[in-house]
Amino acid sequence: MKPAILSVAAKSGTGKTTLVVKLISELKQRGYRVGAVKHDGHGFSMDKEGKDSWRFTEAGSDITMVTSRDQIAMIRQNSDRQEPPLAETIARYFNDVDIVITEGFKKNTLPKIEVHRRECRSELLYRGENHDPALLAVASDEPLNLDVPVFDLNDAHGLCDLIEARLLTP
Repeated sequence: MKPAILSVAAKSGTGKTTLVVKLISELKQRGYRVGAVKHDGHGFSMDKEGKDSWRFTEAGSDITMVTSRDQIAMIRQNSDRQEPPLAETIARYFNDVDIVITEGFKKNTLPKIEVHRRECRSELLYRGENHDPALLAVASDEPLNLDVPVFDLNDAHGLCDLIEARLLTP
């Protein structure tokens, strides 16, 4: 399956974004093309009031795109007010990358790494009562005795070795 998809999940404030940034950087150093999808349950705006693209959107444009030599950005109005399925989003926008790392999609069946921080939560999301067979590993700030590998929160190299072995090697 192209691209490979990995979900990084945990409760808010545990360090998901920090880990995702480290994984992206390490995978890029290894020569992979990487995409990222962040779930935002609160709604967001990427446009800035007063900018031309904002004005286009405010006027009613359903899709506004800004292009330059270095980047392309698209703002697409979600007219049905339903978040599109993650698989549909990846299929539509990420067909030219090797791996997509998602953050914040806690309720999925994708291969995942859970971030665990002792001070934020004592129990894991994907072990115990909510056993998820798609859990590949846990990145933690404390040792844990689990049926999946446990990595230090800062061990992006080790986690990427696992990601390569489990998701990126044909």
